[in-house]
Amino acid sequence: MSAEDQVQLSDFSSIFSLDGKVAVVTGGSRGLGLHAASGLLQAGCKKVYITSRKPEACVSAVTALNALPNKRPDAIAIAVPADSSQMSELDRLVAEVQKTTDHVDILFANAGATWGEKLETHPEKMFSKVVDLNVKSVFYTVQKFAPLLTAKATLEDPSRVIVTSSVAGLIVSSVGPQATYGYAASKAAVTHLTKNLAVELGPRHVLCNVIAPGFYPSKMADSFIEMTGGVKAQEQRSPNKRLGRPEDIAGLVVFLSSRAASHLNGAVITSDGGSHLKGML
Repeated sequence: MSAEDQVQLSDFSSIFSLDGKVAVVTGGSRGLGLHAASGLLQAGCKKVYITSRKPEACVSAVTALNALPNKRPDAIAIAVPADSSQMSELDRLVAEVQKTTDHVDILFANAGATWGEKLETHPEKMFSKVVDLNVKSVFYTVQKFAPLLTAKATLEDPSRVIVTSSVAGLIVSSVGPQATYGYAASKAAVTHLTKNLAVELGPRHVLCNVIAPGFYPSKMADSFIEMTGGVKAQEQRSPNKRLGRPEDIAGLVVFLSSRAASHLNGAVITSDGGSHLKGML
C-alpha cells in the first residue's frame, strides 16, 4: 500500500460526516422527508431547509428538528413553505433559500403524491396531478436549484441530488380496484429522469442518485398497507420480515450525501428489505 493510500484511509472517521453542509428537503414536513432531514442535521449539516405545501406542517417539522439534541450547536432547520407543483412557487422557494445561503450542497427531491382507483374510473385530473408532482416538479426543482448546487461544488467535494422514486417504478403492481397507474408510471419516469440528470450534471460536480423505497409506514402509505392486510401481513411478505424504519431512510440519505458515496452517480438504491425481488409490494 502506498503512502498516499494510507493517508486517504486514515481519514475514515469523517467519511460519513456532513459537517457544515447546506441541504434542501422538499416534502420535508413528514414521512421520509422528515426522517431524512433529521439524519442530515444529526450528521452535521448546518442548515436544512424544509419545504412542503402546508405552512403549518413546515413550522411543526422545523420545531421538532431544531429540538434535536444531537445536532451541531449552530445547526438550524428553516421552514420555507412552497407548492412544488407550481413553477412560480419553485421560483419563490429558490429566492427564499438564497436570502440566507449562497450555495446548496444537498437537494433531496422528495415531494410526491399518489392516487389509487380502478382502470375504468381512474380520473385524468388525478393522473395528471400525480405525474406533474412526481416527475415534472422534480425536473424543475433540480433545474432551478442548479446554480446554487454548482456554486461551490468541486471534483473532490461534489454536490448531491437525491430523488425519491419507489420500487413501484421497478416492478408491476399497479392493478386492481386501488391501482396506482400514475404513481407507478411516474416513479419509473423519475428514475430514468435522474439517470439523465446524472450524466448532464456529473461534469458540473453534481451527483444525482435515486432511492426506491418500499413500504415505510407514513401518511401516504398507511391506507395502502391497510388495504393489503396491514403492517403484520406486509412484514411477513418481506424477505427480511419487517417494513422500513426512520433510521433506514435517514441513514441512506446521509450515506448518499457523504464522502462515502462520492463515486455514485446515476445509481438506483432500493430500500424495501428485498420485497421487489419477489415481484411484489
